[in-house]
Amino acid sequence: MDHTLKWGTLPPKRPYLKPFQLLVLAGLFYFCSGVIQVTKTVKEAAMLSCDYNISTEELKRVRIYWQKDNEMVLAVMSGKVKVWPKYENRTITDVTNNLCIVILALRLSDNGTYTCVIQKAEKGSYKLEHLTSVKLMVRADFPVPSITDLGNPSPNIRRIICSTSGGFPKPHLSWLENGEELNATNTTLSQDPETELYTISSELDFNMTGNHSFACLVKYGGLTVSQTFNWQKSAKPAPSANQLLLWAIIIPVSACGISVIIAVTLTCLSCRHAARWRERRRNKESMEMERISSST
Repeated sequence: MDHTLKWGTLPPKRPYLKPFQLLVLAGLFYFCSGVIQVTKTVKEAAMLSCDYNISTEELKRVRIYWQKDNEMVLAVMSGKVKVWPKYENRTITDVTNNLCIVILALRLSDNGTYTCVIQKAEKGSYKLEHLTSVKLMVRADFPVPSITDLGNPSPNIRRIICSTSGGFPKPHLSWLENGEELNATNTTLSQDPETELYTISSELDFNMTGNHSFACLVKYGGLTVSQTFNWQKSAKPAPSANQLLLWAIIIPVSACGISVIIAVTLTCLSCRHAARWRERRRNKESMEMERISSST
């Protein structure tokens, strides 16, 4: 990818430094001075400064090279910017801001030490004017896992799933309860071939008749992210206000009804007893009268 600049430069006899020459220069600088470190995360943008300011007039007499470890990244010379294939469409340069480069949509493969080499034209040849190295560290942290309730695969059994994605290196997921590891089901791990980032998920079945507190733990490298899932067994629902009011009405009415039934029953029994007593008395009087009549 070539871009024409508004300023010119001397026509070089040797357009590019040999990779070996650049490596030697970068190595000498690396061991002679400190290296600036820039830390970013995957998919972010990183600005790497050459830490060198020059005027427009000076730009006409310099070459600028950016390389990473043993590969070229970008070069500015003869009024044009050349970007190497691996960095095309995502790397730009700003000659007005410390001759920096900006790498967009960072990948894990962008990790490494970048070296800026500036050569200045003197007496028909180019000599080393400035050398700076910047160490770029690209991180890929896993976000906090999410736990989703998948419902009931069978009576009294609940299923949940824990998942997270977009991290590196290769993760390990485990389920814990009270510090003890549990047996998970259907654990899956995949890696994006382009970004090299991982996605992991795991399911857990548990008995829903008891209380539980589960921890989903994801370890990668020396880092850890986790999420907690709490389950409370179902309790008998407390009676509502309407139910309490209904019972408050039913109980007194039922008591009154029972009292009425008892009173009616007792009254009926009393009346039946009185009727039998009167009948026995009449029978006795009749028998007495018959006895008197027969004796006379």
